[in-house]
Amino acid sequence: MLGLMQNQPLLISSLIDFAARHHGDGEIVSRRVEGDLHRYTWRDVARRAKQVANRLDAMGLLFSDRVATLAWNGYRHLELYFGVSGSGRVLHTINPRLHPDQVAWIANHAEDQVLCFDMSFLPLVQAIHGRATTIRQYVALCDADKLPADTGIPNLVSYETWLAGQPTSYEWPSFDENSASSMCYTSGTTGNPKAALYSHRSTILHAYAAALPDVMGISARDAILPVVPMFHVNAWGIPYSAALTGAKLVFPGPSLDGKSVYELIESEKVTYAAGVPTVWQMLLSHMKPGGLRFSTLTRTVIGGAACPPAMMHAFRDEYGVEVLHAWGMTEMSPLGTLCTLKNKHLEMSEDEQMKVRLKQGRAIYAIDMKIVGDDGQELPWDGQATGDLLVKGPWVIREYFKGEGGNPLVDGWFPTGDVASIDADGYMQITDRSKDVIKSGGEWISSIDVENIAMGHPAVAMAACVGMRHPKWDERPIVVVVKKPGAEVTREELLKFYEGKTAKWQIPDDVVFVEAIPLGATGKMLKTRLREQLKDYKLPGA
Repeated sequence: MLGLMQNQPLLISSLIDFAARHHGDGEIVSRRVEGDLHRYTWRDVARRAKQVANRLDAMGLLFSDRVATLAWNGYRHLELYFGVSGSGRVLHTINPRLHPDQVAWIANHAEDQVLCFDMSFLPLVQAIHGRATTIRQYVALCDADKLPADTGIPNLVSYETWLAGQPTSYEWPSFDENSASSMCYTSGTTGNPKAALYSHRSTILHAYAAALPDVMGISARDAILPVVPMFHVNAWGIPYSAALTGAKLVFPGPSLDGKSVYELIESEKVTYAAGVPTVWQMLLSHMKPGGLRFSTLTRTVIGGAACPPAMMHAFRDEYGVEVLHAWGMTEMSPLGTLCTLKNKHLEMSEDEQMKVRLKQGRAIYAIDMKIVGDDGQELPWDGQATGDLLVKGPWVIREYFKGEGGNPLVDGWFPTGDVASIDADGYMQITDRSKDVIKSGGEWISSIDVENIAMGHPAVAMAACVGMRHPKWDERPIVVVVKKPGAEVTREELLKFYEGKTAKWQIPDDVVFVEAIPLGATGKMLKTRLREQLKDYKLPGA
């Protein structure tokens, strides 16, 4: 016997309809690329998202066709979030920090039909448009009078011109909630990037879970500043949770320096912020010399990289801001755990509570996790045993777009590539990471890519890239090199060799020349042993 309940699919269009109907006057504030502040409401977002949907229909885009973005956090990007997915197409957010070669490859692999971009990224679009063979419409996210006369990009139109004349009414289509809604490529593994393809169902469930009190705790009483980019796993799902709850959104645009972020927090009475440690370090560095304080900010979610204990102490002890440690990954939409205290912890001392807060946290409802040893058997949750971390849940991928990389699951569980422990209360703590990737300022850097470029130099016989601790960026890559017999290359020459072959921030900070790189029995480089050899190494200027 089935329940006698109405059957309505979980679709992203329902989020924006709800926000417009029940929180219509809720504010969306954006710092634009032009530098000014734009201010409007959830009702306005819904109206313009429907214009986006009408425009895509007029262009003849088919169901599940991809619409790409290269954009900062802002109101136009938000309109695309709902207009593209709500109309049955797939929103594809591209990381503009990638090298043009990577961006072109990703756009072609996704078969993007439309590319919408902020004017900050015009040079990047100029570099890739001739190679992005599937894109048939380029849209600059600006007013008509801000569009340069000659960009060299065929069929380029301003966003406002693109929407002009489109009706503000639209009947959102109803379809299977398992249909694709958005996609995000990850370079957290070796080789070409692979895409996580999210569904409407997974996105709505993630938005619900993220808003729970023991997760992000988002409500209509909050003014939220997502500094985490909207091209990073949909800003951790915050735009969707904000629509679900009617929260005020404050978008920083391209202005991510400490001064700009602080001024926005104060002027817009932000209560809640989210981002990677690098941004918060710049914020704290701006505040401390001037003795500045927060008047409304009470909570911040920090993820993308481990939050340094000193930063957590500074927020809590000096500024009265609670830090919520979070962990997840692109393949998880991205939230997997978030660290909040249980009732049993409330009577602990501050020092004991801090030991808990520094962990990555407890699994969110619907996410299950386990740690396994080398034999694949599950290890105990005792806070001591460490093993490979595996996860599963309704917003965890089962495979990558186009089947890239084959079936990643192990007996139905997704292997995260992290090594972790889990204590008796379910708090997970990352103790190590996949050896082949480096996380710098919240961004993944593939060590294999760095090594491959070095190996392209005629003087290099072998190269190994490893991450070194950095006070600002968490980790920075260095490349360890064995020169070919009789060949010579200097540190400066090799670093210059990287220019134009990868993004600037992916270029290693240093070159270390060695006689040999330790190898295992199968010929694989033993990076754990290499790290031991480099234990006394210090990054230049770190």
